[in-house]
Amino acid sequence: MSEEPTTDAAADGGQQDGGQTVVRRDRFSGGPARGFLSSMDADDRIFEADLAVDRSHAVMLAEQGIVPEDDIGAILVALDDVEEAGFDALPAGEDVHEAIESAVIERVGPAGGKMHTARSRNDEVATCIRYRLREDLLDAVEAVNLLRETLLAVADEHTETVMPGYTHLQPAQPTTVAHYLCSYEGQLSRDAARLLDAYARTNESPLGAAAFAGTPFDVDRERTAELLGFDGVVENSMDASSARDFLYEGVAALAGVATTLSGLAEDLVVFSNKGLVELDDDYASTSSIMPQKKNPDTMELVRSVAGDAAGGLQGLLTTLKGLPRAYNRDLQNATTHAWETVDAVVEATEVAAGAVGTAHWPEEALADAAGEGFSTATGVADLLAMHGVPFRTAHEVVAQAAKAAERTSGETASDAGEADYEALDAAAREHLGESLDEAVGEDAVKAALDPAHSVAMRDSRGGPAPEAAEATLASATEDLEHDRTLVGDARDALAAAEDELAAEVADYV
Repeated sequence: MSEEPTTDAAADGGQQDGGQTVVRRDRFSGGPARGFLSSMDADDRIFEADLAVDRSHAVMLAEQGIVPEDDIGAILVALDDVEEAGFDALPAGEDVHEAIESAVIERVGPAGGKMHTARSRNDEVATCIRYRLREDLLDAVEAVNLLRETLLAVADEHTETVMPGYTHLQPAQPTTVAHYLCSYEGQLSRDAARLLDAYARTNESPLGAAAFAGTPFDVDRERTAELLGFDGVVENSMDASSARDFLYEGVAALAGVATTLSGLAEDLVVFSNKGLVELDDDYASTSSIMPQKKNPDTMELVRSVAGDAAGGLQGLLTTLKGLPRAYNRDLQNATTHAWETVDAVVEATEVAAGAVGTAHWPEEALADAAGEGFSTATGVADLLAMHGVPFRTAHEVVAQAAKAAERTSGETASDAGEADYEALDAAAREHLGESLDEAVGEDAVKAALDPAHSVAMRDSRGGPAPEAAEATLASATEDLEHDRTLVGDARDALAAAEDELAAEVADYV
């Protein structure tokens, strides 16, 4: 994916070297640095993209009368033959673009070099990267949407399954499995939106910008953009050939997904340790010497992908930092950060979806843990405040009770609830000058101390109460379907452009 050479075969098509036609390099044709300069090892990924770019450019050259139709027909036939032979059959070259051109010249002779008229490898590679990356971004959105669907499906089964909620990894307030899972679905919906935004800015065509200063040929940039399924063109030719901001926007969005995944994975690792969730055997492993163990290995690996993605983003930004306009060979190394990041994140997202969808949530253990650490204290403070006690005073009552309540190992939930009530009553007498029964009512306080009732009280929008959770699920499902429609429309548009390009090529072939 290198810059236009100082001397190439655009003028004469190529030269014969030991019976093999190659794109000419003159004095730059050899030397120990040739392998170092080559990007062929990474270019397999954009092989199909380059063929599409070549075809669209060739069709445009014929339509504009820049290259004779007979020559374009021969070039397009050769490109079909190159595609059928595959990437591994390409001749040696600095990059896939040069190699494909050499392969075409081998088949049709010097006229094959006319395929490179009115363009540079600079705008060519920028177009190929965008062409392929947009597909990868759609793949990433689809993986995120699959995980969102899975979270919502499991949440729908557990709108009344009480579980502990934590802050600072300490028992804080009871919630539900549905409320917990929907918290990640909400974050993933924003991740999907960021990916779709990145897709929109990636899906613009640089083709026709040439090296950076445009071309004297009467090219039709809008036509090649249409044939390749781009929504428009990158207007400024220098910007079009050299800018890679679309790359770091996409990688940043992917790093955001990976960060969301790392939080989910960490929770599942911790919950597994506490016996609050059990991963399916397909998403766990055992020790090589301790067969009784069940390790959440897949979630640990999903968690680690955040580091890979952050590293990819940092590597990309560092490579791009301070590059002068217009083209610099550094850009060749920038793109691999994007490919590696999108592959890692998509795979991790799909694994996370499988793990969540097959996990078992033990309701009894979750309910027992939901009341640990006096976690319903805030509910009692809210209850006092609802009966006219200033919240800060209510907070002091509950804080004193939490400190005074005795905890013994092995005590039942009913024992703990009684001890909590007695401690609260003593604190109320001290701060309020009356008993809890007089201030609120004994039954109301004891109900608020129950985790399930505490959850049911929290029916504000987006809260954990079953009714609120059901409303959240309905809204989230609607948003998910909307995002899936956007992806489907984008896929359809790309497929339609592919069909149009194939039809145009067929006219010449």
